[in-house]
Amino acid sequence: MSRSIIEKADRVIFATYQRQPVLIQKGEGCRVWDSEGRTYTDFVAGIAVCNLGHAHPRIAKVLSEQARTLWHVSNLYYTQPQVELASYLVKKCFADRVFFCNSGAEANEAAIKLARRYFKEKGEKDRYRIVAMEQSFHGRTMATLSATGQEKVKSGFAPLLDGFDFVPFNDIEALRRKISGSTCAVLMEPIQGEGGIRCPEAGFLESVRRLCDETRSLLIFDEIQTGMGRTGRLFAHQHFNVEPDIMTLAKALGNGLPIGAMLARETVAGGFGPGSHASTFGGTPIVCAASLEVLKIMDEEKVPEHCAEIGAYFKKQLEELKDKYEFIEDVRGMGLLLGMKVKEEGDAIVGACRDRGFLINCIQGNVLRFVPPLIIEKEEIDSLISCLDDVLNMLTRKRDGHSRGDM
Repeated sequence: MSRSIIEKADRVIFATYQRQPVLIQKGEGCRVWDSEGRTYTDFVAGIAVCNLGHAHPRIAKVLSEQARTLWHVSNLYYTQPQVELASYLVKKCFADRVFFCNSGAEANEAAIKLARRYFKEKGEKDRYRIVAMEQSFHGRTMATLSATGQEKVKSGFAPLLDGFDFVPFNDIEALRRKISGSTCAVLMEPIQGEGGIRCPEAGFLESVRRLCDETRSLLIFDEIQTGMGRTGRLFAHQHFNVEPDIMTLAKALGNGLPIGAMLARETVAGGFGPGSHASTFGGTPIVCAASLEVLKIMDEEKVPEHCAEIGAYFKKQLEELKDKYEFIEDVRGMGLLLGMKVKEEGDAIVGACRDRGFLINCIQGNVLRFVPPLIIEKEEIDSLISCLDDVLNMLTRKRDGHSRGDM
């Protein structure tokens, strides 16, 4: 059955994804099952989306109840789930106001528009440029693509939108030189996700905040992948005692349901007025009800705290593998946003792990990314480490064998 469905998909769906040859049919907690009944421990979690795992019973219950009550009425009217979710988010961070949309790209699009309009409303019409980071990823719309610092993502879509400048991540002096009188904002991920799980050096985010204050530029944190407990705090910037002016969320905010959010301070939020920005499906009752339950579970079950503890354990196990295998160049990340850089293309490792019942993925060609549900336990991590040990041992022996053959 799976082969026929996969073949059908390859005929009728755009070929924009390099899919694994697996038809997933069921999920529960940290595991998924394919159409052949095989079980996999999921260390991808929908790409850092299902932070509370698959088919969480509390979220399913809230969804069912809301589905029998009210799905959608548009933002011409107030709905209680949206108001309660916005209030909960505001209570948990620096922001005063929330704009709801459907995805991370839409949230970043809103942030870009708000930053520009904020200065236009202040009469500073020439301040429209945004400085972003090299190797960043902010989305696939034309604006967010233009703000992304990876040429391979932009290929074929020129001309891109004007108004974006780029500097290396962790280079505060390059940022200082790039900011000018036409700069309205600095846009960055606190930890680069798609760019290879690259963490800020000590003091970098604090220096960026000071520089933005000095130049009266807005600071926008893209927390789409790093937010919602993924790094061991609800939002990654909270590790660094640095607050942005605007923050974007999506991915795990709905634990798999499509929702994005842009949050901002009151003074900045004033850049948007009635009619200046909108989203038909932004903040629908059914999605907001589920999202609110996600946040409540995070709080009540201390999920970020568990993530911090189990993430430190996981990283230590990966570092022990690095000490064992010269094949591994680096282990990086925080919480359960972890990466392991290897010296060759990582696809073979991804495939070998999948064959052994573990789903992982590879970014930037040679960085294995581990973003499991935050409810993962040590036993499941130990099983993956044992699998990686076997796979890396096999690849090392194979590579050494080739080397001897070449001599």
